[in-house]
Amino acid sequence: MAGDQCNSYTFFFLQGIDFATRKIAKMLKPQKVIKQDGDSFSIHTTSTFRDYLLQFKIGEEFEEDNKGLDNRKCKSLVTWDNDKLVCVQTGEKNNRGWTHWIEGEDLHLELRCENQVCKQIYKRA
Repeated sequence: MAGDQCNSYTFFFLQGIDFATRKIAKMLKPQKVIKQDGDSFSIHTTSTFRDYLLQFKIGEEFEEDNKGLDNRKCKSLVTWDNDKLVCVQTGEKNNRGWTHWIEGEDLHLELRCENQVCKQIYKRA
């Protein structure tokens, strides 16, 4: 699935991501591949700039290392909220996390950090 981004520049600024990386990220059209095996998930996000693989099991807190993204570590917990995957991240920033859900043929991603929200929509490739 290929994604469109909105509100990303301010959102990434709040996370402490450097100027050059924010400029590059704003131009990217990342792709996501989500795989599910029971309660275990892998979300692989790829772009021409960076790749990131997130693996987790629903309901189990894990240490997330965002090396190469914003170079932070946090505790993450992903749960189901009806038909949405909701991740709560605890660490140096308040109200941080994300929500994924499918609506029609689109995959929605809502990123949260402090008082900012960044929404992305991925189209099925």
